[in-house]
Amino acid sequence: MKASEGLGRIPELALRKRKRGLAELLPPVTEILRGSLVERYVTCGNPSCKCARGERHGPIWYLTVTLGPGRTTGGIVSEEKVAEVRAWIENYHKLKDHIEKISEINRELLRRERERERKQGRKK
Repeated sequence: MKASEGLGRIPELALRKRKRGLAELLPPVTEILRGSLVERYVTCGNPSCKCARGERHGPIWYLTVTLGPGRTTGGIVSEEKVAEVRAWIENYHKLKDHIEKISEINRELLRRERERERKQGRKK
């Protein structure tokens, strides 16, 4: 079931309040990051290193970002930045979710406006 299916029963004033509330909950746009944070443990290839005996190096944190089909980019994230990067990624998902909800409300408000105009056109 789509989330917009339930919007038809909500009064217009409540929809407008919900839209404003969602807008107020948007995270700061300067603190968003699209991507995934991946924890990796690696071996260096040195036969006398501890990783050759199974004790891998790490964790090493990688940020990966998909740019398009078959195209990714990313880089290493320092241990000190992991918490901040996680928060930015979470903010991105919140932003995306809230914007989609606002968009659904706007579509419902437009639908209602068209319906009112159509009814007014019939009365004339």
